This record gives sequence, structure tokens and C-alpha cells, in this order.
Amino acid sequence: MTSKVYFTDFRATSRESLVEKLARLCEIAGIKDMLGKEDLAAVKIHFGEKGNTAFIRPPYIRKIIECIKETGAKPFLTDANTLYAGSRSDSVSHIKTAIDNGFSYSSMDATPLIIADGLRGKSETKIKIDQKNCSHVYIGSEIFNADALISVAHFKGHELAGFGGTLKNLGMGCASRRGKMVQHSSVSPKVKRKNCIGCSECINHCPVEAIMLKEKKAYIDSKKCIGCGECIIRCPSDAVKIRWNQDIPLFLEKMVEYTEGVLKGKKNKSFFINIVADISPTCDCLPYNDYPIVKDIGILASKDPVAIDQASVDLVNNEEALPGSVLKCNKNKGEDKIKGLYPNIEWQYQLDYAQSLGIGTCDYKLEKVETLSYDVQIKSRP
Repeated sequence: MTSKVYFTDFRATSRESLVEKLARLCEIAGIKDMLGKEDLAAVKIHFGEKGNTAFIRPPYIRKIIECIKETGAKPFLTDANTLYAGSRSDSVSHIKTAIDNGFSYSSMDATPLIIADGLRGKSETKIKIDQKNCSHVYIGSEIFNADALISVAHFKGHELAGFGGTLKNLGMGCASRRGKMVQHSSVSPKVKRKNCIGCSECINHCPVEAIMLKEKKAYIDSKKCIGCGECIIRCPSDAVKIRWNQDIPLFLEKMVEYTEGVLKGKKNKSFFINIVADISPTCDCLPYNDYPIVKDIGILASKDPVAIDQASVDLVNNEEALPGSVLKCNKNKGEDKIKGLYPNIEWQYQLDYAQSLGIGTCDYKLEKVETLSYDVQIKSRP
């Protein structure tokens, strides 16, 4: 079965600004059909790491919020805390970073910012899915508890998934810290002994007493460890490390299975937007962003999370690479830009696996929402 993906480019006129065209795109794609009056609607975005500037521009998010409020629903902006130590690893730092990046209470039309997995990334809901790799997934509770879910993803390259779009915004982005650890690693964190100062911070905050001092250095008992990642965040000397031991196909499978868990119970209450602009080669989780690989393309909206990602990749690959980008190959129109960035990542696998789980379809029809024409003709000067 073919899904519809609605698309508009970044053209604008005096008759209709870009943010107004975004609102029209969302309405045509059916955002208001899946929202009910008084619905608590989670708007899942990425607030951007401190130092990064490629994240979605706040005016776009404000306009989406206005569309949601017109239905009588009650939107809130949300994301989950990071697994790594950075500017978004706890809710206090996360919200401050969001505000610093322009997502303030005033700029977002008095819309609350709620971090989905709580103060320290432990507020999670265990959801049964019984899939190939994960029998259960751990999702930020406030996303699980929401009545509706609107994913707004910045489409870009990604070091593990090949690209980051809707599936990553949901599967990785909505997971609690423990859920993120499950996707990245099948074993407990490791201690880099030369960095460890024996301060016992990790011991004092381990919820299951899985850490002890051996010869004045921290030691993690892998049999007791539950993979919550608390020790990674707490360590003041960057001695506790994630073991990146998952191969790429397994990581992609787990990410997609987490996406299924996020959407469970919200089949007809979810809506997806990809903003394909500032297409940086790496994730917005990095504290910087490199030059875009292709020009700004447009905005897509759909009720199918797989189809919208497939359409986004296809649009990117159909462009010429920008001169000066990191792309060294696959620069021509029609060549695989994602493979050009990450030649060892089979990015299509995540879409095919999601399709096999019934999350959506790779078959889509692109419906273009045209720019409204000018009200008056612009006359040339005499």
C-alpha cells in the first residue's frame, strides 16, 4: 500500500510566508484530523546541543504549535535526556540549553517544555513489544502518557544510522537513558582506569550497587549493572565509557523496535514532519555542525513515519552536492549522498526493517503543496 507524503519547498511570496506555508502543509497533510480537544499533544523535537546551530529554527516550531492549539489540543515541547555527558544530560541543563537555543516560554507561545524522562533520565515506562531483539522498550514516561504525538525532525546525516529523520527522532530520541544504552550497547559501561580518580561518585549514585572500588579505581560488576547510564553522567573525570559494541544492523534494528514501542497505542494519534534544511553531515547532538552537504530542499509531512524518511532520503540524493562540503564522492544528482558520508552504513536497512514490522511503508506518493502566487505583478522600474 502506498502512503502519501506531502512536500513543499522553501519558496515564499508576499502573499504567504514560509511559516504560513508550513501551517498549510500540515493542515493539508491532516495534522488536525488526529487531534482532539483537550488532547495532551507531545511535540517531539531536538533542542540542539550547545554550540550547534543546525537544529530546527524556533519560528517553525511556534507555527506548528499554533496549528495544534487551533484544534483545542494542549501541546508541549519535549525531548529525552542524553546518554552522554553534555549540555542536555539532565532536565535542568536540557531546558536551559533549549531556552538558550531559542525555545523559550515566550517564543513558543507559552508552551511548556517538558523533558520526557524526568530530572535525571530515569522517568521511564516499560513497554512490551516482543520483537527480535527487544521484548520490552524503555520510553520517556511523558511521551508515553501523552494522548497524541507530533514528531518534528531535522533531517541530516548521522554517524550510526546513516541519516537521522523521523525514525531516529522517535526510536532514539524518545528512549530513556536506559533505553538509549540498550540500543547502543549489550554490555555494561567500562571504566578507563587512568582517568578514574577514585572519587566514588559513580558508587554513590548507582541504583543497584553494581560499582565498587578496586585498588582505588572504580569497577563495574556487569552481572548487577542494569545499563541505566547514571555512572556515565556522574563521573567528573570522564572515566566511565559506553562500550560501542553493537554492529550497525543490530543498532538499526533496536532503534526501529524502539520506534514501534513509542508509537504503540498512538497509531491514529501520530503525525510526522521532516524539515530538510541545513543538512549537516552529523547529528545535532554534537556541539558544532559542519557545512551542509546539499542545498535546503523543503518540508515534508505525513502520517507514515517510514514513507516520510524514504522520501526525504530520495530528495537529498536527487540533489547535487554543495561545493566545499565533506562529501568526497557521490556528489552528482541521483548518487547516494548518505553512502558518500558513511560508506559502511546500509541506511536503507532501517526503513526495510521498519516496513517489515508494519510501522509504515517505503512506497509513497509525493504530493507537492505549491507556493501561493503573488497578489500583484512586480513592475520593473522605468
